[in-house]
Amino acid sequence: MSLALHEAGRTDSVSTLPYRGRFAPSPTGPLHAGSLVAALASWLDARAHRGTWLVRIEDVDTPRCVPGADEFILHQLAACGLTPDEPPVWQSRRGHLYQAALDRLIALDGVHPWAYPCACTRADIARAHERAGHPKARHGELVYPGTCRPENGGLHGREARAWRLRVPQGEAGVLHWHDRRLGHQEQALDTAVGDFVVKRADGLWAYQLAVVVDDAEQGITDVVRGEDLADNTPRQLHLLRLLNLPKPRYLHIPLVRGANGEKLSKQNGAEPLDLTDPVRTVRAALAALATPEAGLMPGWTADEPQPTPAMGELLASAVASWRPSASASARR
Repeated sequence: MSLALHEAGRTDSVSTLPYRGRFAPSPTGPLHAGSLVAALASWLDARAHRGTWLVRIEDVDTPRCVPGADEFILHQLAACGLTPDEPPVWQSRRGHLYQAALDRLIALDGVHPWAYPCACTRADIARAHERAGHPKARHGELVYPGTCRPENGGLHGREARAWRLRVPQGEAGVLHWHDRRLGHQEQALDTAVGDFVVKRADGLWAYQLAVVVDDAEQGITDVVRGEDLADNTPRQLHLLRLLNLPKPRYLHIPLVRGANGEKLSKQNGAEPLDLTDPVRTVRAALAALATPEAGLMPGWTADEPQPTPAMGELLASAVASWRPSASASARR
C-alpha cells in the first residue's frame, strides 16, 4: 500500500483490509527478553487473525546502530520460531519515501505551512521556557514554543537545522484514539508535545515520520507494540491525517521491567536472549503476556509441561490462547 494510493481520497478505516502486522526492532544491539515479548505479541496477534506478519529493521538512527545487529536479530527471531511472511525491509534504504512525504507536508494548503524549517537547538528551547517562566521538565522533551513558526518570524535570519510539523492549537489539537487493551486515549498535542521534528538537524529522518510512512507503504492494519510507545500515537495520527492515510488499529502491551522497576532495555544493560534453550526462552516471554495485567492470553498456563513441547507445538498453543482475546477485542 503506497502513499500514492490515498492521494485521491482518504481512507479512515482498515476494517475491510486483510490483517497485516509488523515487528520493528532497532538494531542497536541484540534482542532481549522485553523485545522478544513485543515480537511475540505482534506475531501472535497476526497468527490469531490469520494475517501476515512482517519484520522491519528500524535503522534510520544510523549513529546508534550496531554493525551486524540487524542480521543477528533476524537470527534470534528465527531461533524462536518467528519468521516473517515477506522479506524484511530496512528503513535506511527508504529515505526517498520519507522525503516524498515531507514534500507533501510542505506543499499542503493552509493559512500557514504545516511543515516548516527550524533553527532552534535544545538550549534555545530551554531558554525560551525559562524566559516564559515555565518549570523545567524532569523527564522528556520540552514542548516546542513555536519560535520558528512563520507567523512568529520564521528563522529570524538563522540557518535552518531541522524540519518541524505544526500541531493544531486548542480543542482541534486534542487527539482521541482507541487502544485495544487500554481503551479510550487522548492527548492535547499543543500542550503535551508542540510542533515536533520530522527531519532532524543531523539530516536523519525522525522516527514519527518514518514509522507512519512505512506502516502505510507496507499496508499495516494493526500496530502491536510496547506501552511506552502509546504517547507517540497522537503524533502519528496527526501525520496520518495530514498525509491522507488510513489509521491502523493499536494494541499496546505491558512492558517487561527489570528488578529496579525500570523498563528492560538495551540502554539499562538488558542481557541478550539466551538461545541455548529457545523453547524455554519463548515460554518465559509468553508467561509475561499471560499475566492478569496484560489480559492477552486467557487460559494460558505458565506451568511447564512434561515432556517439553517442540517450538511449533508451543507456539500453536499460544496462538490458540490468544485467539479468544483477539476475536473478542474491539478492533476498530
